[in-house]
Amino acid sequence: MCLAAHVLEFLRWTPGSVKLLLPPRHSRGASYGRLGQRKLVHFSEIVCDQAIVKSHAYLFTGDTQVIIYSRWDRSPNLVEAQVTYPIVTAMLGAPKVKAVRGQTDFGDSFVYVVFEEGTDIYWARSRVQEFLSTVQQKLPQGVQTELGPDASGVGWVYQYVLTDSSGKHDLAELRSLQDWYLRYHLRSVPGVAEVASVGGFGKQYQVNIDPNRLQQYGLSVQQVVAAVRESNEEGSGRVVEFGATEYMVRGRGYIQSVEDLGEAVLSTDESGAPIRIRDIGEVTLGPDMRRGVADLDGRGEAVSGIVVVRYGENALEVIERVKARLAEVKAGLPPGVEVTGIYDRSNLIREAIATIRSTTVEVMITVSLIILIFLWHVPSAAIPVVTIPLAVLISFIPFRLLGLSANIMSLGGIVLAIGALVDAAIVVVEQSHKKLEIWDRGGRKGDFREVVIAAIQEVGRPSFLALLVISVSFLPVLALENQEGRLFRPLAYTKNLAMIVAAVLAVTVDPALRMSLLYMKNFSFRPAWICSIVNTVVVGRIRQEETHPLSRILFRVCEPAVRWALRRSGLVIAVSLVAMAVTVPVFLRLGSEFMPSLDEGSILYMPSTMPGISVTEARRIL
Repeated sequence: MCLAAHVLEFLRWTPGSVKLLLPPRHSRGASYGRLGQRKLVHFSEIVCDQAIVKSHAYLFTGDTQVIIYSRWDRSPNLVEAQVTYPIVTAMLGAPKVKAVRGQTDFGDSFVYVVFEEGTDIYWARSRVQEFLSTVQQKLPQGVQTELGPDASGVGWVYQYVLTDSSGKHDLAELRSLQDWYLRYHLRSVPGVAEVASVGGFGKQYQVNIDPNRLQQYGLSVQQVVAAVRESNEEGSGRVVEFGATEYMVRGRGYIQSVEDLGEAVLSTDESGAPIRIRDIGEVTLGPDMRRGVADLDGRGEAVSGIVVVRYGENALEVIERVKARLAEVKAGLPPGVEVTGIYDRSNLIREAIATIRSTTVEVMITVSLIILIFLWHVPSAAIPVVTIPLAVLISFIPFRLLGLSANIMSLGGIVLAIGALVDAAIVVVEQSHKKLEIWDRGGRKGDFREVVIAAIQEVGRPSFLALLVISVSFLPVLALENQEGRLFRPLAYTKNLAMIVAAVLAVTVDPALRMSLLYMKNFSFRPAWICSIVNTVVVGRIRQEETHPLSRILFRVCEPAVRWALRRSGLVIAVSLVAMAVTVPVFLRLGSEFMPSLDEGSILYMPSTMPGISVTEARRIL
């Protein structure tokens, strides 16, 4: 599972921020950065008890899943019995549900509702919300339940870090800028499902109670909690009429400062004097309990933000919109505070698209050079330059209609197909030249167009069927199911679509271009040197194989080897069988699974540690 899936499946949602949790029963530190850049962000997440088409880089192969997160400050056993278990049993009756998994941490409950393949994510979320409404009334008072973001396991597409070059802002202030400024601006960007905050300190009002004074006044901690909760409320009354105007009556009670909270009344003493919170303790601004640490380049702690793209959105477009929004909001940051990107998946997406572009150009150049070298005919070499990119472009039409995204697997299918797209073009041009060579040797009797048409008809059907056979060879991949099917089906779809388009072009566009670009009569005009160049490029000359120097060398080398193999056919077959048998031990050691490695060019540093590691120790390790 990739790191993005870890983040999404173990998000902790709170009103002010998003805390990241790694998988259960593991305490890990992680660092993330880009090769070739001096940007490296370290993360340490502590788990106490548990833990044109749309352009994407990674293909999401997981099931349709909806995460239900519940928060209740109780022990794991109590949360499991009164929160996790009722939600899990309620979700078992939802339609198209394949599995329901529950995990419980101290004060946290995670329920993963997995749906059948092909289920729409938003239909699944609406069903979960519907069944969740029936069980929420049975949950204990104080339980806060919500759904996770509508994102996939590969939605982590962009990450940035806040740095302060002036040294005037501490980690708490940077975290406040992230949570209350940047986060809301980025959440409004179309296509963004979640913006997670990592590192820094979350500000909170803290009441440090003096037990002696609390006992002196005969108060309990529950009374202090109730007073704090009730002190941050506003009241409203009716209206008061003065003259011809009505004035609304309201009581303003929202906390604006530490002093406001300290003036909240707990009770009264025997003389009727109020007992305030500041009388039984001290009210201060302090950091929230941290569940993670972020470090930048080993220079100290930093505050970072992770942008998660919404399910089914174009990742490349969302990243560009996020960058544009960051450029807009930079003007509102304090002097010295900068936002620097440390992970950008658009680089990988563009590299994948550039691979197709470069492969297509390389194939066009290679095929054209081969035709020029062996046939010395410029018009014939120009035809693949048109048909190859045309086949790739036309294949994107059904590609889009099927709802496929441009990821490394689907684009890889096109790259694989490009190598076979040139087969029919080379066969047709070679057959046409051979027939024209015979026609020229026989005195050029009849129209050369009829000779070309006959040559194309002779090899057109076999070429068309040969490309279809190559396409059929990938059809078993379409029978794969679950994660294997979701991983390899896009590759099979795109390769087959490109091959089918190339087969159709081989019997339609290719003959039409050949008839339009083929001239057998030289032009005659002045100046003579320009006429010679035009005749060489536009008309060309049909040369015999026997007169071509490279063909003569190949005949001289290959003919003896072919004759020797035909005379000793039994020996050749026996040697081939022995060579195949030698590969059997290697084949048996390959294993049942084979997945090619993907080097994205990014570094992920995630050391494993003992469960229960403290934030201080995690920071030391990083």
